[in-house]
Amino acid sequence: MIDKTKERVDLGKIANKYRDGKAGVISLLQEINLQYGYLPEEALKLAAKKLDVPLIQVYSVATFYTAFSLRPRGRHLINVCLGTACFVRGGTRIVEKLERELGIKAGRTTEDLKFSLETVHCLGCCSLAPVMRIDKDTYGRLRQEKVPQILKRYK
Repeated sequence: MIDKTKERVDLGKIANKYRDGKAGVISLLQEINLQYGYLPEEALKLAAKKLDVPLIQVYSVATFYTAFSLRPRGRHLINVCLGTACFVRGGTRIVEKLERELGIKAGRTTEDLKFSLETVHCLGCCSLAPVMRIDKDTYGRLRQEKVPQILKRYK
């Protein structure tokens, strides 16, 4: 069930903008994601019904793009690059340090909903490897010792 403490998405109003079904799935999911910060199951079902497309099609789009999440995300999204350059230069050690500091595994969100930790395949900063991004801030040439100091800026 969608969190009642947040303003409800008017799917009828939003879906009317995307009457052509398949072409409107991404746009409708973007609006829902913007409203809630994730894609609640109830909203996905309503989107499929409003757009007259199979639910599996809506789920396939929702799970394909990393911009979407089926679980609530934290206030701060941490992406750690594990592309080739970052992997070779210690990206996995950065992930492990973040997991210890935050008390969560990659792909999860802290209980207080402050941080979500995710891994990505490329942030486009290979010369700065290893790299992580917190919200819109990028940190390169990372070492494990720098992680706690960086996290303090967001607590």
